[in-house]
Amino acid sequence: MILLAIVLLLALFLLPNLWARWVLRRHSAPRADYPGTGGELAEHLLRRLGIAGVTVEMTEAGDHYDPRARRVRLAREHYAGRSLTAVTVAAHEVGHAIQHQQGYAPLAARTRLVQVARRAEQLGALLMMAAPVLLVVTRLPGGTLLVVLAALISFGTAALVHLITLPVEWDASFQRALPLLEEYLPADDLPGARHVLTACVFTYVAASLASLLNLGRWLAILRR
Repeated sequence: MILLAIVLLLALFLLPNLWARWVLRRHSAPRADYPGTGGELAEHLLRRLGIAGVTVEMTEAGDHYDPRARRVRLAREHYAGRSLTAVTVAAHEVGHAIQHQQGYAPLAARTRLVQVARRAEQLGALLMMAAPVLLVVTRLPGGTLLVVLAALISFGTAALVHLITLPVEWDASFQRALPLLEEYLPADDLPGARHVLTACVFTYVAASLASLLNLGRWLAILRR
């Protein structure tokens, strides 16, 4: 029974990422009939939509939109690639720039929470390592419980970020990017584009599940 539960948990965490990577690879073949690369499409869309002050650049840190720096950042294969995956991923990241321009509230909330979550996770890890020392030094009743509670709040912040991220990614894919792609792509390519847009969302599903599991683990500790 325990072995089955472990297998199910591993499948739950691994399958979304594996599926997303498979979809991105499946549609990454070069397309000579496309007029431009992913980077060129992103630049064109930003100009066409009148989104001033946002630039497109290549990155080694993975595809993302940085609302603070106002940068659409694309991996090399998507920035310079001329494939269905490249242009669809580029449109998805432009979708985040559209959200930013239009003041999409969940994106603003995620941007604020990401910074808080990074500090909170670091603080949580430090508190958990410090718990035994604090208990010995202070000898306060319930001292360890307070530290674990603080750590739980820290990890809970990370879980909240991931939960907010999913609707933000879905909106960028299907409310922003897809209507644009429908104007540029051949009709036969649209089903593949929808798969790629779904994969862009699913890259965050495993992280969300892992974060929730981590939060559940700390809740179990507190109930002992």
